[in-house]
Amino acid sequence: MDGGHKREEAIAVAEPHVVAIPRETFYVRYGKRAMDVALAGSLCIVLLPILITIAIAIRLSGRGSVLFTQTRHGLGQRAFKIYKFRTMTVSEDGTAFKQAVHNDRRVTSVGAVLRRTSLDELPQLINVLNGTMSVIGPRPHPTALDAAFVPLMPDYVGRFAVRPGITGLAQIRGLRGPTETTGAMAARVASDIEYASNVTWVNDIKILLATARVVFGDRNAF
Repeated sequence: MDGGHKREEAIAVAEPHVVAIPRETFYVRYGKRAMDVALAGSLCIVLLPILITIAIAIRLSGRGSVLFTQTRHGLGQRAFKIYKFRTMTVSEDGTAFKQAVHNDRRVTSVGAVLRRTSLDELPQLINVLNGTMSVIGPRPHPTALDAAFVPLMPDYVGRFAVRPGITGLAQIRGLRGPTETTGAMAARVASDIEYASNVTWVNDIKILLATARVVFGDRNAF
């Protein structure tokens, strides 16, 4: 489902107005990664029946692979492959990227349910275990969005000061869904930088507890 084995090129980086550098605490250096591995590993075991059921449903819904992978930029702006359950009939990446919209014809019937409940993000537990993502952190954007907004928003690169996450401060504040305008992206980036500048176990626990409520009541997921 990838857009080919293209050589990744680093996007242009402007000097950020806000330096989002996490304080070097014991939690940032050791605790957060330990929590990520423990939580992701436990969820993989507990959710295994659900993961298998989703995989079967996707296979029965039509042709195509169960998983969708796409290139994203993570910690230090390093490129990595993000995993998701496939929810669309086609795959797009790079300059061909097109954000999902309401009533998007590319979304399958099974995919619509997965996107509405954010269950399509569960394979990112693999990303957490392999160290390219964290459970909590700024959501990694498609590389096309990175390339589009970095020149417009110097603060944007502050998002790369921490590992990207499955959920984050911006998401529990309802700042998810389409980011077609600079204003929409600015609001999300502000929350991302706020988080990256103050990574603590207390904040991570608060975000975890708020995530379930937001996921099942979020109208911006489609």
